[in-house]
Amino acid sequence: MHRRRRTFGWLVALALFATLLAACGGGGGTGGTGGGTGGGGASAEPIKVGAIFDLTGATADVGTPYARGQIAFIDWKNEQGGINGRRLQLFSEDYAYQVPRAEELYTKFVTQDKVVIFSGWGTGDTEALRPKITEDKIPFISASYSVTLANPAETPYNFLVAPTYSDQLIIAMKWAIEDWKAKGNSGLPKFGYLINDSPFGRSPLADGTAFATSQGIETPLEVPSPRGATDLTPQLTQLRDYGANYIFLQNVSSPAALAIKNAKSLGYNVQFVCLNWCANEILIKLAGADAEGVVGAVPFNHESEGGKIALEFAKAKNIDYGGADSTFVQGWTAMSILIAGVEKVVADGKEVTGENIKTALETMGAIDTKGVTLPVQFSATDHAGVKSLKMFRVENGKWVPITDFITAR
Repeated sequence: MHRRRRTFGWLVALALFATLLAACGGGGGTGGTGGGTGGGGASAEPIKVGAIFDLTGATADVGTPYARGQIAFIDWKNEQGGINGRRLQLFSEDYAYQVPRAEELYTKFVTQDKVVIFSGWGTGDTEALRPKITEDKIPFISASYSVTLANPAETPYNFLVAPTYSDQLIIAMKWAIEDWKAKGNSGLPKFGYLINDSPFGRSPLADGTAFATSQGIETPLEVPSPRGATDLTPQLTQLRDYGANYIFLQNVSSPAALAIKNAKSLGYNVQFVCLNWCANEILIKLAGADAEGVVGAVPFNHESEGGKIALEFAKAKNIDYGGADSTFVQGWTAMSILIAGVEKVVADGKEVTGENIKTALETMGAIDTKGVTLPVQFSATDHAGVKSLKMFRVENGKWVPITDFITAR
């Protein structure tokens, strides 16, 4: 387990000094690096951030670089002076993709450590935490893009910073239908799903299937990928026998790469299409030459101005994230959007509370990610902050865009 807890001894000393001054009739706020005036009056108290990461569990291949991106953003922001002089203090731990552990850590960070915002990870744990998040009024940005988290009428404190998994799948299907036609095929393609056997894997399937059948396409075949599998030949054989022309991978990089390599060994010439969590550099590293031609729905552009800021900071600080540029930038960007809500509250001179941060995120307008995503914008009736993405293809060992921005609806 890895616990990262930033404590700043000098803040304690300054607080004690301020108390002594007050006892002696002195006054005024504390100055210097970490001092300053925040929302709710003069304060040198750090702003506390909670996070859970998967560093050792079933999704650790992408969870680790994502976590390092989040931690790096906190470090970078503190080097920039924090938020109006108030530093950010991160409370985080590896929960190994275990829902009970996520619930335990969330409760500890909120009730004992008094975090005011929270960065989550998986679909299963984020959905399990929804009642507590709402009750505690903790603004929560997860690495899950499940559509069930986007409706503030049901989940008022959850925010999504990328197109939902449902929108990603529909966008990918739109591309596949056009690709099928462009290749001169008659009739309609057949679709299949090879998914993570979890709430994450199943999250977009109902919406994707509804879209496919609305286009006259036969109901796609759903095949789960067993956790820890070292050979997916049986699953691919099912999809081949069904006749799937396009296989949509709602999984992380390692099992997706295994599927791609196994398909090559079978001689199964099928178009693989990754959603967010396998459309990354890790997939290319693991699948090697077999990754050529794989298509992906890519919500985050690490080659943008915002991505370069993150990656240059990582290089300057010798942060090892395994070369997963896009996933590192994704973690950095998600944390930056959560912090943007806090910055708005402080700038408005309000108290840093969950309710005020939620309102700020809903009313502050478009948040500029410097090209990592389209501007992220929430409202009181919609917490899905981005609706469009580009499709990419692996060409010569690199993800390259093959479309302009596409929306699902």
